[in-house]
Amino acid sequence: MENNQFQKPIIYSLSLFLGLALLGYFIFKGFKTFSDKDRIVTVKGLAEMNMKANGSSISIGFSFSGDDLQEVINATEKKKKAILTFLKKSGYSSKDIQESNLNVTDHEKYYENQWVNGSEVQVKIDRYVIAQNIEINFENVQETEARASDITLDLVSNDLTSKVTTSYTFPELNTIKPKLIAESTKNARISGEQFANDSQATLGKIKTASQGQITIAGEYYYGDESGSNSEVPKEPYMRKARVVSTIVFFLE
Repeated sequence: MENNQFQKPIIYSLSLFLGLALLGYFIFKGFKTFSDKDRIVTVKGLAEMNMKANGSSISIGFSFSGDDLQEVINATEKKKKAILTFLKKSGYSSKDIQESNLNVTDHEKYYENQWVNGSEVQVKIDRYVIAQNIEINFENVQETEARASDITLDLVSNDLTSKVTTSYTFPELNTIKPKLIAESTKNARISGEQFANDSQATLGKIKTASQGQITIAGEYYYGDESGSNSEVPKEPYMRKARVVSTIVFFLE
């Protein structure tokens, strides 16, 4: 009996001590967590990636105009056949050549007002304009520009002068987007860790993060490259994708 009476006060005292210790610990953690909420760092992470075209094409465009529709159609058809014959003799495969439909414009009015020597006068214009394109597809994108130059010169020398242009197709942006964002996040963390080390702190978890708009730049394509000192690709078959992510880290 006496031992039980003696043990009870000790147990109560230990329980009270442990309770107060735990209460003090949680109060300390609460105050620390509250104060740590104000200890943050905002950093930006830049990521850039070059994109190479996965296809290209050369477009050969020509047109004829006149008041007699059938004559204009015949002239267009004649030139189209001559260009196709030239391309096949030059080694281009029929499966890589595509013909567009005829684009016919009918000017219902034979005259239009134009300014001549400071005066507005009516000028006779052709009623019908017919345009057509022949497109050649390429897989070797690096040779496209050279091929286009050769075709232009050969057409001129064969009295088949036409407007020759090039275009390129690129991989879908979604194919590189995950890697681009991961790289920008990684670079942001590196900047954050450097700041934390300089502040004698430890970089914590991410508080908030926002991804900037992905921009594209190239010789014939210009996105929002403000704030970037990176070089824009000069080759027409290359593009540069760029993104800046803004991340807020906790500092511990």
